[in-house]
Amino acid sequence: MPATPTGRTTDDNRPATATGPVPCRVVVCRDCCCGSPKVTGVDHEAQTARLRAAAPVRVSDCLDVCDQANVVVVQPSAEGRAAGARPVWLGLVNDPDATEDVVAWVRAGGPGVAPLPDILDLYAITPPRRRTAS
Repeated sequence: MPATPTGRTTDDNRPATATGPVPCRVVVCRDCCCGSPKVTGVDHEAQTARLRAAAPVRVSDCLDVCDQANVVVVQPSAEGRAAGARPVWLGLVNDPDATEDVVAWVRAGGPGVAPLPDILDLYAITPPRRRTAS
């Protein structure tokens, strides 16, 4: 991991801020349905770049909720986790306004720090259950 000028390291090439850690992290699904031409009218690269401007972003292969493409998962910060927050899964994040709503919430602190805005509650989805070996 590269070292930042503040002496902290990051795993996504985004420097830690001088005032403290980034409030939360974002995961975007970008494989078979999400981030593909199957979801028309979405500039997937611009969406990822916009989210990356607000927080560290990890690009994931299929998150297994293709019927909800584009899926964005907002993971709580350490402060949010300490408050008991869990990751928040958002589906059908397909327009710039929805992306801006996610960015605003992330900048406000995200899960466990800032309440989920009513508009984002419309995008909230239940994550798929983990498959267990039988």
